[in-house]
Amino acid sequence: MSCAPILIVAALTLPLAGCGEGTAPGIVPGKASQAPAEAAYLAPPTVRAVRAQGQALRLSGAAPAGSRVRLATPAGDAVFAAADPKGAWSLTLPASAEARIYGLSAASGPQTIQGEGYLLITSQGEAVLLRAGAGALRIRPRGANGLDAVDFDREGGAVVSGRAPAGAALSVHIDGRQTADGRADSGGRYAIALTQPLPPGPHQVDVFGDATEDAVTIEATSAAALANGPFRATQVGSGLRVDWMTPGGGAQSTLLLK
Repeated sequence: MSCAPILIVAALTLPLAGCGEGTAPGIVPGKASQAPAEAAYLAPPTVRAVRAQGQALRLSGAAPAGSRVRLATPAGDAVFAAADPKGAWSLTLPASAEARIYGLSAASGPQTIQGEGYLLITSQGEAVLLRAGAGALRIRPRGANGLDAVDFDREGGAVVSGRAPAGAALSVHIDGRQTADGRADSGGRYAIALTQPLPPGPHQVDVFGDATEDAVTIEATSAAALANGPFRATQVGSGLRVDWMTPGGGAQSTLLLK
């Protein structure tokens, strides 16, 4: 997994350590073309919504105006969409009984702009952004507040992420002990890194804050080797566990909580 520090709400940083397993997924593209220094900044493409349409899923998002959006699997299969003059794009994927993972990018003139992280589409049609060294971002979670995900690596680095009232001060407790503090951003999202390693085994995770109190029991066992591809999705008691390979070649585990 990437050894770069992660940027956390309220400027907290903590690396999810652990590097050097195998080869990064094939969806990690090569180095993007270098644009002239005077070229304007282009925001990376994003997915904003996924909707079921019969036996298909309709993805929509934003990208640089007029760019060509590419969604690619680890095997290199790709689908494309054209962003309109306002930067909106959409494309259709067939529904699947299996979870899938993609890389998202957009080509605009000489530039190729990579999307953040990897896009996971679950078997239920939910879209989740998997972010190396950071908390998973569920694209359209249910409810105003909630504990969405716990990310951890083999070294015990961990991030708790979810939704709370905008600007809410939050405290994370592991097994009854306070281990980290943070704050929800202006959009009501938070990603809080634990200040101490999360040992393997079962743990009680509680998030307390303004008008917020969420709790879940998780199993933080280390990921087994990814022998059959760049990710593995398994149903567990707390929800969906996704073990996946980061661009740096390490393994990160994401628990998408019920």
